[in-house]
Parts: sequence; structure tokens; C-alpha cells
Amino acid sequence: MAKSKTAYSASVQQLLELFGKLPGVGARSAERMVFHLLKADPAEALALSDAIRAVKTQVRHCSVCYNLCEAQLCDICEDPSRDGGIICLVEQPKDLLQIESTGAYRGVYHVLLGHLSPLDGIGPEHLTIEPLLERIAAGGTDGRPVIREIILATNPNMDGDGTALYLQSRLAEANVSITRLARGLPTGAQIEYSNKAILSDAISGRTKM
Repeated sequence: MAKSKTAYSASVQQLLELFGKLPGVGARSAERMVFHLLKADPAEALALSDAIRAVKTQVRHCSVCYNLCEAQLCDICEDPSRDGGIICLVEQPKDLLQIESTGAYRGVYHVLLGHLSPLDGIGPEHLTIEPLLERIAAGGTDGRPVIREIILATNPNMDGDGTALYLQSRLAEANVSITRLARGLPTGAQIEYSNKAILSDAISGRTKM
């Protein structure tokens, strides 16, 4: 069967297809981006390519909290002014960034890299729960801070609540206070889309589980 013909060259068609795979990018948006690059200065267009390559080759997870960084530790874990005794537990690095934008929190973080979702085959072994438990157990040794409080900042939806309940049971024997972000965040919302005022109120009004 003969291939369907296209008005675009092979390289342009390939770029259109790759842009079309990005979240929220439809065929028309992909087309606009490709034509923008074709008209752009070569240095500007190639800088985008270099930036993508750098992100894929240099960005890694922090060895302590699993935030995104380009060194062994992220800037937050390396900051001596942060209160290392309070850990805010989030699902993804983008949630961490949103909470940081409020300026209302001065503790440290632990990124789960997801949430429990049995229907999707995502269990505790797929998250960074064991490293969290090890981090708590190691508190007070080798100069590490004693963990006093864990803030469960999973998303306020079914998967986030299920993850929080599981974590509460796993942390029950640890000598730490367990709190949850106050319901200033509406049920069903995503942390990354919440505004700064709502997040700031949620952090200040967190309650013990």
C-alpha cells in the first residue's frame, strides 16, 4: 500500500509529529512552533536543541529528597537556613515548586515521584517511601537532623488521600508528628494549579492526623 503524501519535507514532518506528542499540543500548535523555528535565527533554534539535550543529560534526582537538580544535592537540601527537622512530602517536583513559590514554608521536602494507584499497577515499591523511612530512621546520626514532623502534602483527591492514609500507617511507629495540609485546597484540585494564597493558608492551617 502506497504511503500517503504530505506537503512537508521529511524533517519538518518528523518535527511536527514530535511536537504533537507534547502534552496540550495539537496539530495546529505544533505547526505554529515548527514554522516559528524555521523563521528563527539558527543560533536561537539550535539553543533550544542544546537546552533539551542538557535537561536530559544533566538533570537528576537529589540523593536525599528526590527533587530535580544538577548536582548530588538540590539547593533546598544544601541550604543551612532550612529547618531539616520538618519534611513536607509531595507527589512531584512541580508540587514542591508551587509550595516554594508561597514563601510560607522553610522546612525541607521529600518527593514521592508519584502516588499509589493500584488500578494502574503503581504500588509502594514504585514510590520513594523506603528512602523516606530510612531518612527518618537516620535522623540524629552522622550530623543529620532529627525529624520532628512530616507534612503530608499529597494532592487532595482519591489517589492522594489513599497515598496519605498508607503513609500514615507506615509512619505510625516513627516518633514524628504527622500533619496534613489544611483543606484550603479544594478536593479534586491539583497542587500545581493552586494559587499562592490558597497554598499559604493550607500550609499555615495544617492539622494533625
